[in-house]
Amino acid sequence: MKPNRRHFLTAAGSAAAAPALRAAPANLAERYRLLDQALAQPVLKRELFKTPVIIESVELLRLGNNYLCRVRSRDGAEGIAVAHSGMSTLFPIFLRNVRPFILGKDARELDRILDKIYIYNFNFRFSGMAFGLPLATVEFAILDMLGRIANKPFAQLVGQTHHAHVAIYVATEWREKPVDESLRLIQEAVAQYDAEALKIKVGGLMFMTTDMNAQGPPGRTEQIVPLVRKTFGDDFALYADSNSFYTVPEAIRVGRLLEQYKFEYFEEPVMFDHLEEIKQVADALTLPIANGEQDYSFYGFRWLLAHDGLEVVQPDNYYFGGLIRSLKVARMAAAVGRTIIPHMSGGGLGWVYNIHAVSAMPNAGAHHEFKGLRTHVQYECKTSPLTVSGGKIKVPTGPGFGIDFDPAWVAKHQPATL
Repeated sequence: MKPNRRHFLTAAGSAAAAPALRAAPANLAERYRLLDQALAQPVLKRELFKTPVIIESVELLRLGNNYLCRVRSRDGAEGIAVAHSGMSTLFPIFLRNVRPFILGKDARELDRILDKIYIYNFNFRFSGMAFGLPLATVEFAILDMLGRIANKPFAQLVGQTHHAHVAIYVATEWREKPVDESLRLIQEAVAQYDAEALKIKVGGLMFMTTDMNAQGPPGRTEQIVPLVRKTFGDDFALYADSNSFYTVPEAIRVGRLLEQYKFEYFEEPVMFDHLEEIKQVADALTLPIANGEQDYSFYGFRWLLAHDGLEVVQPDNYYFGGLIRSLKVARMAAAVGRTIIPHMSGGGLGWVYNIHAVSAMPNAGAHHEFKGLRTHVQYECKTSPLTVSGGKIKVPTGPGFGIDFDPAWVAKHQPATL
């Protein structure tokens, strides 16, 4: 990869200036040493808690198809997290494979818990979203509880606040629609928020269809790429995502089109776990390559970062198994001069957890995924309006995630059962 397009790597609105990104060592063994060193470092600041925080109860609460996780310590501290919509399918894994291991553990050992739980009951056999999502849900609740005990926001549980405000990009879809309709919908989505960045979809439908032959309107990508640049102007940050649609030659062809129209990065240009093919695309382009929302282990990130096949790492805080694991990926990326722009799952309060993650990442990118403010969750936030202003969202500074849930709403939930 030719690192000549780094201007997008510095996050806007920093509370503390992010350090300059270092150049990756040329020696492969030295890269692996730096990556492994970063991966081995604990994330949670255990020294904030002088006495054990024993997890007395772990509840999965259900209201219709929506879920909350509530944890309580032996001393009566409490934390609550909103589950991803996928919990409606995966709740048995939470109840059978996650909750039994978490009960009775000292929450101060959260780093170690997140490592060891993959071994317990052969949980690694469920690797991927199937296990990552339930694990992330309980981790969010534990972190919320720990933040309330320490009276600190998330970032200060794991380091420091690097970004008090997080700039967003509007994530759009509609690749199956004709170009004119697509563009109109994109404009409407951007107009809802005061944003200065946008991600569009390129390529065909891929995972979003049951039709084996569906490709989207012919020539859509070739038409919409220049049209979007013309519509939003030269100063608007543009990103593109193919969701693993292309072969290597096609990805390189489309990547050169994106370069021509000054897009900032190309996400999942080829199949997400074809590591050597991702590197082939990266080697052929000056355009930064992004990947990682589907990853479930550290291995893929480690290999691509070591072999200079990736400029932007994108773990999903839910799918990847939580914020601590995502922060470890961020640290690996920083060790070799790369950036992180976490993928954000939609719905619930995914965007709140995402901005908290970004706030703790010194090598966070300039703009971060945003899919709107719509949510079924009934909550209050005393330290942020949680709206988009000037293209940014203020990160809550209250303890934990800074969110207080309506007790009457929480009380409507019932324990989930098998």
